[in-house]
Amino acid sequence: MKATVSQQELAHGLSMVSRAVSPRSTLPVLANILIATDEGRLRLSATNLELGISCWIKAKVEEEGAVTIPARTISDLVSTLPSDQVVLTLNERTQTINMRCGTNSTDIKGIDAQEYPPMPIPDLSDGVELKVAEFKEMIHQVAFAASTDEARPVLQGVLTSIEDESISMAATDGFRISVRSTPLSNPSNQPVSIIIPARAMSELARIATNSEDTITMSVPSGRGQVIFHLKDAELVSQLIEGNFPDYKVIIPRSFKTHTVISTAGFLKACRQAEIIAREGNNIVRLHIQPHTDGPGIVELSAQSEETGTSEVQLDANIDGEGLVIAFNVRYLREVLDVIKTPNIALETNANNTPATIKPIGEDGYTHVIMPMHLG
Repeated sequence: MKATVSQQELAHGLSMVSRAVSPRSTLPVLANILIATDEGRLRLSATNLELGISCWIKAKVEEEGAVTIPARTISDLVSTLPSDQVVLTLNERTQTINMRCGTNSTDIKGIDAQEYPPMPIPDLSDGVELKVAEFKEMIHQVAFAASTDEARPVLQGVLTSIEDESISMAATDGFRISVRSTPLSNPSNQPVSIIIPARAMSELARIATNSEDTITMSVPSGRGQVIFHLKDAELVSQLIEGNFPDYKVIIPRSFKTHTVISTAGFLKACRQAEIIAREGNNIVRLHIQPHTDGPGIVELSAQSEETGTSEVQLDANIDGEGLVIAFNVRYLREVLDVIKTPNIALETNANNTPATIKPIGEDGYTHVIMPMHLG
């Protein structure tokens, strides 16, 4: 192999794929990144056998070839090189790659590319085409609500369903549920219902940098995998086996109190309250107070024996009964962080039943949050 690439593009490609490198694998080759020539471009790939990322970068290819190089070594080295052209030359006999950039010349020992697990090739003809901008927003609004508890693997995933003309995502950790649906630009003939690891979804949102692009999702039959194909990158992930909870039965169908409140004001108040609440039990109390002769008030309060107390009052349009209800303030902040509309609706029934948060003026997103016990 002999190829010339720009230092910036090589560094960007390495940073894109390196998150899929396995840091603690019994297979030494999984700590490496595969570098291979591919139809006049350079392909970089990394996998931990559950998640795999590939990207293609422009290159001047003089000789074909492939090798795997320790991920940390090459990433650290390339980041220190000058912003110039990098010449990669492989000695196939010793599996050593020489990197020359300006006056710098470095030899790195690698492992034969034949030992690297093959990356699956997607069949794009049966894939579902999605807009990158919409898909990334769906991921941001849902994946954060997935569980991090390894004892409950199903809850570490995002239930992704495609039916007729829409796609929906749902995630829950048992204390909150995020659900987002959006229409498909091209209706799908094949219904899909799969659980994709939330981590894989977050990595996909990270590597899908061009919001103008499209992304093709392919679910090969019987392989337990999903493949996302972008213009210059691909991500493959193992699916999570199991039954996702029937979250629809938990979403409240009615409410007694409907509170419309500024998203930015609510978020700022939660951030202030969290400074106090995080030293204690992370609880924030909401005292929803409707007024008959004007806007109502939502009073947020937090207290900690170690730190002190915090109280913020926000104007709100309130229809229904007054209520005192408590939530985990971090959960409130995290959902408000992913809502882009100026106002949200907080729908409540009682201090011990789930509440819903919805963006005003944007259909398709519902967040359910369980209340905390009021001591």
